[in-house]
Amino acid sequence: MTGLRVFSTEQIDDTLILSPSRDLSELHLSRFEEETTAVMDLVESMPAKNIVLDFAQTDYYGSTALGFFVKLWTRLRKNEGRMAFCNVSSNELEILRLTKLDSLWPICNTREEALE
Repeated sequence: MTGLRVFSTEQIDDTLILSPSRDLSELHLSRFEEETTAVMDLVESMPAKNIVLDFAQTDYYGSTALGFFVKLWTRLRKNEGRMAFCNVSSNELEILRLTKLDSLWPICNTREEALE
C-alpha cells in the first residue's frame, strides 16, 4: 500500500501481515494517527480476516501503539477474526505483560508460527 511509512503490509491468504518499520514510541509517531486510519481502512476493504503483527524491525512501542492494537483487535473480533504477534523484543514483551495484553493475543517466536 503506497503512502504508508510506519507499516509495511503483505497479505497471505486471509491474513494481513503488518510490520512496523521503526519503533512505535510516542516520539516517533508524528504520522501515526494518519497511518493507523489508513491501516483500518485497508482492513475494512480487504478480504483478510486475520492479522499478524510482525515486530522484527522494532524494539519498543508506546501507549498510543497499544491503543491502536486494541482498536484493531476489536475490529477483527466483530468478524470473528484473530490477531497474533511475532518477533516481539524483550522490551515489547514486557510492555504486553505489564499491561496484561499478553493474555489477548498469541505471542509467537516466528512469522510462520503466527500464521498457523
